[in-house]
Amino acid sequence: MQRISSRNARFQVWQASLTNRTKRQRAGEFLVQGVRPISVAVDNGWPVRTVITDASRPLSKWASELLQRLPDVERVAMAPDLLAELGEKESELIAVLELPADDLDRIPVGPDFLGVVFDRPTGPGNIGSIIRSADAFGADGLIVTGHAADVYDPKAVRATTGSLFAVPAVRAASHREVLDWVRRSRVPIVVVGTDEHGSTDVYDFDFTQPVLLLIGNETAGLSSAWREAADHLVRIPITGSASSLNAANAATAVLYEISRQRSRPAQ
Repeated sequence: MQRISSRNARFQVWQASLTNRTKRQRAGEFLVQGVRPISVAVDNGWPVRTVITDASRPLSKWASELLQRLPDVERVAMAPDLLAELGEKESELIAVLELPADDLDRIPVGPDFLGVVFDRPTGPGNIGSIIRSADAFGADGLIVTGHAADVYDPKAVRATTGSLFAVPAVRAASHREVLDWVRRSRVPIVVVGTDEHGSTDVYDFDFTQPVLLLIGNETAGLSSAWREAADHLVRIPITGSASSLNAANAATAVLYEISRQRSRPAQ
């Protein structure tokens, strides 16, 4: 077992990966903390490269059992002050996970397909919240398009509370490759955008068919390219002084409606 008690080169790589997207990509790995996220990642077979533990204290029962499940994974014991710089102050264990490929085919497409596109998000926390809602309401995967915040930003990973490891999240450069992927599918997928000026209320639209749901940028909404690509635009009726909902809240509201429709007994 390796021990790290100073800010050596390896520590600096991990530290930089917390704030530098390019360095995360170059290293091909990202850091995960928290009992639930790490447990869900291991349960779902995500490749763990390294487990970093607190060199100053004995492992908890959970941490000991986790390491028993990962007998061939490298283990690093780190000084507690350095470990605190990589995670929360009370973290006893941080997992270094391998970044998966941004391959749209990681998202399964079947007769009940439900995919979510988040177009050019600026807030990593919103990405994480939408992944969490996608998991809760049965979506098959999330696609982040355009110039956007990173799915593997620590704020996004934390906001998913582990759902990132249960629902595929893929980054795509533009709408074109997503639409090409949709066309290659043998399933007739309807592309549905969300917009405050949409022509149909969400509860009046038939979401029981295979759907790719589009959520726009937090400030600007959907790009013109995605608007043109959408087969339908739906809106969430709201009251009060609010003119619109936060992107993550809007996505959650529509995903709930889709889940509600799909769980109704067939007429």
